[in-house]
Amino acid sequence: MTDGGRTGAVGGTVAAGGMSVELPLWRAMSYFRVLALCYALLRYFNSYLHFLHPVAGWIYLGALTLWTLASTRAFAGPQRCTWYVLGTDLALAVTGIVMSGQTDDPARISHGAPTLPTIWAAGTVLGFAGKGGWRWAAAVGSVIGVANILGHGGPTGDNIHNIVLLMVAGCAIGYVIELARASEAALTRALQVEAATRERERLSRDIHDGVLQVLALVQRRGAEQAEHAGGSADFAELGRLAGEQERALRALMTGGPLPAQRSPQAAEEPRDLTALLRPYADERITLSAPGTPVVLPAPDAAELAAAVGAAVDNVRRHAGERAHAWILVEDEPEAVTVSIRDDGPGFAPGRLGEAERAGRLGVSQSIRGRLLDLGGTAELYSAPGEGVEVELRVPRKGSDDRPADD
Repeated sequence: MTDGGRTGAVGGTVAAGGMSVELPLWRAMSYFRVLALCYALLRYFNSYLHFLHPVAGWIYLGALTLWTLASTRAFAGPQRCTWYVLGTDLALAVTGIVMSGQTDDPARISHGAPTLPTIWAAGTVLGFAGKGGWRWAAAVGSVIGVANILGHGGPTGDNIHNIVLLMVAGCAIGYVIELARASEAALTRALQVEAATRERERLSRDIHDGVLQVLALVQRRGAEQAEHAGGSADFAELGRLAGEQERALRALMTGGPLPAQRSPQAAEEPRDLTALLRPYADERITLSAPGTPVVLPAPDAAELAAAVGAAVDNVRRHAGERAHAWILVEDEPEAVTVSIRDDGPGFAPGRLGEAERAGRLGVSQSIRGRLLDLGGTAELYSAPGEGVEVELRVPRKGSDDRPADD
């Protein structure tokens, strides 16, 4: 294994790039293996008459030629270049080095004659460096170095020199590739953040032109109507909620933390879920609940009521003007279950997935998202012509009830 200077030069060429040129770097490795094979064949052709067993050398080089050509496509990238390919490559390199000590003349070996694969063995180290980084390059370089010392000439000055060059080149290339991959990962994250920031700015413009003005208007009109109506709690509550949503949207636009949304009842520990659901009942919506209050922590009750409201809104929007719906509240020791069933047209299997892919996230966010945050479940059942049933289940805090995955 001579011509260490050439190996080092090739290593420097391969390392001159980052992750953005990783695939061209692998192609360079592939070209190097072919050129190194041609070099090994030329060196052996000029000196095979001096070998003790020249036929064995030609057989080895024939096998090396077939393998190099067959594995050229595998060295086109890290995905194709599997560990099995690299293991076979290493086995051929070590075999050629050991065979050189058996087939060549000892006098030639002592004078620094090259091994059968010559600089082709450096391609193996480069392959491991590209696949696994500098640690793998160091390990494989050590294996080739030990094979060169034990099987071809011993610890001579030329052998040590070539081994050091091979180790330095392989480790340097592996280390540079690791840094390049880390840099590309950081660049990818930065581009994702930039894309998210641009999307946030676009949404901010749209929100500023529409939703924020409406919320601000509702807040002002709610306060005005509350004053004109003698301090009506309904108008005051409407204005307060509009103000909270406006502040939350502004925080979302600017990237700041969302303000805590608290109602006057937030300080109260329990809250009656039935009282929160009663406004949804009308001539089309029937509410059935226990005669006693269904008490839940205030945040849980508010989120569950909001999910029920989203389900009722879907009934009014999609079930048809003549459709009716029934809300059933079940108060159990370990959980509270609310079922919303309608007699509308229903929907086909897969319809919810299509709606979510189209950007309509009412079910996935307003219903399932809320229940998931509460540690509960939201299950939907429907078939064409059979209406829709939504079952919302929230475990009580401290119970052993463990809801199944949604």
